Amino acid sequence: MIDFSPLWETMQKRKMTQYQLLKSGIDHKTLDTLKKNKNVTLVTLEKLCRILDCTPNDIVRFIE
Repeated sequence: MIDFSPLWETMQKRKMTQYQLLKSGIDHKTLDTLKKNKNVTLVTLEKLCRILDCTPNDIVRFIE
């Protein structure tokens, strides 16, 4: 199962708000998808990494 909890923790550490993500090119639908721990594309993952200046491990984890 995919868990985006690390994303919210990383955002908090970097003082990044959801509004700032929206202004940086992440759309409402994608933000909703992330909140529901549903799949996102690798392009989206890359975009989040660039916005937050982090690695995929700082955004997503896989749990059984």
